Amino acid sequence: MPVTAPDRLDVVFAALSDPTRRSIVRRLADGEATVLELAEPFPISLPAISRHLKVLERAGLISRGRDGQRRPCQLRPEPLVEIAAWAEHTRAAWEQRLDRLDAHLRRTSDRTASPQTLEKS
Repeated sequence: MPVTAPDRLDVVFAALSDPTRRSIVRRLADGEATVLELAEPFPISLPAISRHLKVLERAGLISRGRDGQRRPCQLRPEPLVEIAAWAEHTRAAWEQRLDRLDAHLRRTSDRTASPQTLEKS
């Protein structure tokens, strides 16, 4: 069953909710790396790193290739682009709402200002 866009975002956000997985994604932004290279900075076992990589792979954030004995991992930017688009859309919507609220408050403030208040200004 294909994953719908909202469900895909849920899966990606869930995958990125873990600091170890976010660190792995940051590392892969610099270029491909093997499982051993990715595991190096973490005080956890290789099987634990492999579980993290499976979560990232299921979310579509990474892909794993095969180069002889090496299994290099690469970052797949598509889900990150989707998150950026979602965040931008959400930011723009809130900015518009806040602009409308600001305009409403200014109109309300202007209407409630008494003539005496306006003369003192």
